[in-house]
Amino acid sequence: MDEVLTMASVEASSSSSSSAAVVKGGAVLPTNFPLLSAFLAFAVAQFLKVFTTWYKEKRWDSKRLIASGGMPSSHSATVTALAMSIGLQDGTRASSFALAVVLAAIVMYDASGIRLHAGRQAEILNQIVCEYPPEHPLSNVRPLREPLGHTPFQVGAGAVLGCVVSFLLRSSA
Repeated sequence: MDEVLTMASVEASSSSSSSAAVVKGGAVLPTNFPLLSAFLAFAVAQFLKVFTTWYKEKRWDSKRLIASGGMPSSHSATVTALAMSIGLQDGTRASSFALAVVLAAIVMYDASGIRLHAGRQAEILNQIVCEYPPEHPLSNVRPLREPLGHTPFQVGAGAVLGCVVSFLLRSSA
């Protein structure tokens, strides 16, 4: 009943299944290239936002590590890395690739359209509320979050970043 895995059987099963990494001592760690690409692209995009904010505004803002909006779009980087890695792994004819491309298109359209305009509306509403006299019931309302969406350039930069991360991760494997 107890099954013993040899290194040859691990290598044979990992090459026939999706993927697995053999680490020191022969332990097998499951890997998922598309998922790793997406998470890495997201992390790199969020990290880069700190530097792009510094370049544009000449100030360090560590809140950019977890904030939405800004350059590059981490949403775009995530979904394009996912689509690119699925395309590299399964081919562009796979249903999973089609699904990922449609998902990426929707997310990027939303980021540069609806969310961008919602952020601009929040900015205007915050300015209006600031002009209320102190006795007005809405004068003490917490301000709305303004950086919600992305410009088309920020979305494009995120998409390029996602493709590059996915390609480099695939090349290093």
